[in-house]
Amino acid sequence: MDIARPLVAVLVLSLASATALAEQQRVYQWKDANGVTHYTDTLPPQTHKSRDIDDRGTPAEAPKAKVEESRQCLDARANLQRLQGGQAVGIDTDGDGKADRNLTADERASQVELNHAAVKAYCPATR
Repeated sequence: MDIARPLVAVLVLSLASATALAEQQRVYQWKDANGVTHYTDTLPPQTHKSRDIDDRGTPAEAPKAKVEESRQCLDARANLQRLQGGQAVGIDTDGDGKADRNLTADERASQVELNHAAVKAYCPATR
């Protein structure tokens, strides 16, 4: 009987098992609204703060989630872009919904300052 064949088969199976065990499986830990801790291999609901646990049971670096910007942030950024562009910016002084005149240089500078402050207040990436 040739002992080499069974030995090769055992080595191949051992190597395949070791490779499968070596692959890291992600485990997430999160608490629900009632304070109950959950462990799962799927991403938890986005309404909860979670931790990614590595195969040794220690917290791993969690993937960064994209933060959605608020409407106020988007508006402030758009206003800044308009104000810092070279085009005239109209202002509605009588409230009829139509521009009556263009902003003066001082008014434009004041609006730029206000919108910089709004970006700082409403946009999470700039805080």
